[in-house]
Amino acid sequence: MAHINLQNEFPGIRGLMMFRPETAKPLNELVDVLLRGTHTLSPGERELIATYVSAQNDCRYCQTIHGAIAAHHFGGNEQLVSSVKLNPEGAEISAKLKALLAIAGKVQQSGKSVTADDVERARAAGASDLEIHDTVLIAAVFCLCNRYVDGLATWAPDDPDFYRQRAALVATNGYAASTLTAVAK
Repeated sequence: MAHINLQNEFPGIRGLMMFRPETAKPLNELVDVLLRGTHTLSPGERELIATYVSAQNDCRYCQTIHGAIAAHHFGGNEQLVSSVKLNPEGAEISAKLKALLAIAGKVQQSGKSVTADDVERARAAGASDLEIHDTVLIAAVFCLCNRYVDGLATWAPDDPDFYRQRAALVATNGYAASTLTAVAK
């Protein structure tokens, strides 16, 4: 049960967004730009960054929903998502994405943990300044979202199919358009 009366039965951040739609709008718009906008990193790669940070923060709702969205973008490959969450260096992903996930992991600890060597590793693997910038911003935004979700003790469904169904909806329609649809089951 959430720490406050959200006056709705939506899980995770969706319940918080229904409670405070005026703050949901700019958050969803930012997440749409970061995870779905035109970019050199695929939506699946950007969702993996969000998933990894959320897993490092032990935010069950966020790591599960963003993991489901990432898997959706990778043709349903839930094993890839699991391997990235557990050990990105051993996952079957590009050297560039491994370097970006290392940066995201440092941001999750503290922005000051990111070193020039971390950035150089990403550049050497082919990452652009935009990709490095957006990795840091995705990690920072998801630290905010994870603390928002867990700080108010929202609930998370147990059914993996819930997340798969939401993932398909978000992957198709985006975050802003999907926020208020489909009442929690």
